Amino acid sequence: MLTVANFHYIREHFDAPFPSIFGLTPSAFEHQLNELSRIGKFIGQGQLLRDTEAILASDQNHILITFDDGLQEQYVLAKPILDKLGIEAVYFVNSINHLEKEVSLVHKIHLLRSQISPTDLLQNMAESLSDSNLVLTENEKQKAQQHYNYDDAQSAFLKYLLNFKLSSKQTELVINDLFAKYFDRQKVVESLYMNSEQLRELSLLNMLGNHTHSHFALGLLTAQNIAAEISKTKEIIDNFGHPNKHMISYPYGSAEACQSPVADIAKQIGYQVGFTMERGINQAQSNQLLLKRFDCNDVPGGKNETFFKNEYSFIYKQSSQT
Repeated sequence: MLTVANFHYIREHFDAPFPSIFGLTPSAFEHQLNELSRIGKFIGQGQLLRDTEAILASDQNHILITFDDGLQEQYVLAKPILDKLGIEAVYFVNSINHLEKEVSLVHKIHLLRSQISPTDLLQNMAESLSDSNLVLTENEKQKAQQHYNYDDAQSAFLKYLLNFKLSSKQTELVINDLFAKYFDRQKVVESLYMNSEQLRELSLLNMLGNHTHSHFALGLLTAQNIAAEISKTKEIIDNFGHPNKHMISYPYGSAEACQSPVADIAKQIGYQVGFTMERGINQAQSNQLLLKRFDCNDVPGGKNETFFKNEYSFIYKQSSQT
């Protein structure tokens, strides 16, 4: 069986006028890795790709650590801890940050939300998109709170509007204008994302993976655009020279973001393993292109580790016997 824990921000502190960027400090990250070590055996990308079926069918719990978005702090602060503990990880990156020197829209939103209250941000959106429907249905509100379960209701609704309800053009219209007023794009790119040398080293270590070009929710795009989003990042990873196949994680990872034909297109392009953000442990019957992944909060050492302990108590019993 396979348990995958996904991380994003690793920072010494998360101070901001408005809480919008959440993650772990390096010491909390190391503590969580030690907690995870109690319930299974850590593996890396190479082993999972070589032995996918055997790992999924195994009674032993295998653990994979992943990072999304290619953030520099993952390399500078998290990798030394992983190296010290002898743990491999997979870093899923977006090529837009390197090919176009652009800040991903999702990070523009995170940064703006750290400086502007949800109420003011919604007001700015309403003024910029006066002819758009910014009201969520009850079903959409429920989806928003399920997907963004660590946010307050208003923040969850705002993020759902930006990431799933509005078109990419509508979202870009309001966010890009605001972002230019508050931030220097070049400085953000240089400080937020890994540089080419860091990516190259991770590639040579077989620790680099595809998170698509623009960090869009693939399931909302046309088949042609899905293929383009995956292929652009595959090309930049291939250019780093590592001969092995690589894995893909789908941005946002929700059912909508991963709906057909996303997995089929990833397979056609050459991927054999793909990750969603559906919570759960992967076993023999799992779809290898739609494997489940836990947010780091939901596994041992996380804020909501009780969920894992209740749902997967057998793993603790199994680990105590090995």
